[in-house]
Amino acid sequence: MIFNFEHNALPGSLELAWLGDALYDLYVREHLVARGGKVRALHREAISFVCAHAQAEALSRISGALTEAEGDVVRRARNAHQSPPKNADPGEYHHATALEALIGWLYVTGQRDRMNELLQMALPEEEF
Repeated sequence: MIFNFEHNALPGSLELAWLGDALYDLYVREHLVARGGKVRALHREAISFVCAHAQAEALSRISGALTEAEGDVVRRARNAHQSPPKNADPGEYHHATALEALIGWLYVTGQRDRMNELLQMALPEEEF
């Protein structure tokens, strides 16, 4: 489903990140299921890819490949006012939010091929 935001403003950075979080999680789960394994092991492995630390690293892997518009989305989301959980590193949490917002933005603007391209680049191939 592609949303039509022509007459409305795009969602804010944190709303895009909320959506992007679900999309990122789904992408990781699809690839892990395709590899096979038991659910408990798949769940543990998925968690290692979707935590703030791993997402911050994923953003650093793709940052050089971002367009100007994508970079703007990342900067806005990274700087959005949010309160990281107590156990999270604030810098990593903000970078993870930026990655999620980028994924959400690509999704709602109908750029699914670009979203998949960046997700492939973001996840470490040797582990994934």
